[in-house]
Amino acid sequence: MRVALAAAVRTLPRGAGLAYEPKFDGHRLVIARSAADVVLQARSGRIVTSAFPDLAAAALQLPAGTVLDGEVVVWHAGRTDFALVQRRAAATAARAAVLAQSLPASYAAFDVLELAGLDVRARPYERRRALLVDLLLPLGPPLQPVPMTTDPELAATWYETLPASGIEGLVVKRLDQAYPAGRRGWQKLRHTDVRDAAVVGYTGTPRRPLALVLVLPVGDETPLVSSPLTAALRREVAEAVAARGTAEPPATATATAITTATAIGLGEVPYRTLDPPLTAEVRHTSARHPPPEVLRLRTDL
Repeated sequence: MRVALAAAVRTLPRGAGLAYEPKFDGHRLVIARSAADVVLQARSGRIVTSAFPDLAAAALQLPAGTVLDGEVVVWHAGRTDFALVQRRAAATAARAAVLAQSLPASYAAFDVLELAGLDVRARPYERRRALLVDLLLPLGPPLQPVPMTTDPELAATWYETLPASGIEGLVVKRLDQAYPAGRRGWQKLRHTDVRDAAVVGYTGTPRRPLALVLVLPVGDETPLVSSPLTAALRREVAEAVAARGTAEPPATATATAITTATAIGLGEVPYRTLDPPLTAEVRHTSARHPPPEVLRLRTDL
């Protein structure tokens, strides 16, 4: 199931026929309820049902032939905690059952793609939203529709006040819009200078990546080397590389698998390329400032 994507904007879109939703800080997740069972699919297409047994059990309440699009989040101390979602997503099946008790997941649904086996993606968002609310409100947590408003002033208030709850920003959709599967047909307004960047490579080895090589969405597209990765990110990148079937290149072939990128203050740095690129969320201002800080990978989950 190819999910809809959103293009970043710098100011709040306004105008007639727009809907605004809070952008939760979690992992994208498609829930598919068949007549026999429930399947949870990550944005990448990977099946992650075993990582979230609590959501899979809750989704059994949905009618057969239902497909939902949304975000899985974990609440802690009154706010969503992305690190805890990562912990849940990375758990083995045995560990996932334990974490489901101590770190229960919630599902913030923002679209319905199929209902009773009927594909509703071509219907306007306004109608899909009504179907989603009618479907989920009787069920209650942990499956819930995200809040929505058509009032830009209320949306602006959400944007200013909800970050304390772990909300990243807003997603803006047209009321008359069909579900834009695989396209950036929605808009997203984020806080701070966080943006998505293309991960075109990494330094270090496939088993121990040290930094990512990034192309930012603005600038001259010169690859930049990120600041050193945290231990958690190193593991995540290594898993993503391994999932692509990329092995440690033999010593005689290393040179053909390596190119160079500009590292701020370091000059040319060799790195291994990724094709196609991954996507990472980074914090960065300009080339005159410190290297981009990688906050998370956005492609896999």
